[in-house]
Amino acid sequence: MVKFNDEQLIEFKRLVSRYPQGKQKSALLPVLHLAQQSFGNWLSAETLDYVAELLEIKPIEVYEVATFYSMYNLKPVGTYMFEVCQTGPCMLRGSDDIIKYIGEKLSIKPGETTTDGLFTLKTVECLGACGYAPMMQMGKHYREHLTKEKVDAIIEDCRKNAAINN
Repeated sequence: MVKFNDEQLIEFKRLVSRYPQGKQKSALLPVLHLAQQSFGNWLSAETLDYVAELLEIKPIEVYEVATFYSMYNLKPVGTYMFEVCQTGPCMLRGSDDIIKYIGEKLSIKPGETTTDGLFTLKTVECLGACGYAPMMQMGKHYREHLTKEKVDAIIEDCRKNAAINN
């Protein structure tokens, strides 16, 4: 059963307290982030239902939001998630080629995770860094002006870090 621990519940209450009483639904986005961080970097149906219960809203209200935004993962993801921008400016600068290259290099398609669980490839809408196209987000960090060589170096660094941490 999915349930926040004491520390996470304190954070949940802090997030909800930012909004007027009776408007706890306004805390939905940050609460979904908290849930995703707390439960393996993805949101299961059970987790979404739990968030609805905590916020005292209908589950469909949570599902609508979680399925709309690409920042929420609705299935397990790899240790390293490559979120490649695919909107106009990035596309004009070669993001389609980068997406294809990453997919070939890792033997996955967008939305898939490598069999070793290390990498997930995801295409996303504008990340607001058009001047640095093509680019992708990895966690809290942007990787900009991507080339095949830069992608190779990023993948190699991730593999080295994974080996060190295991």
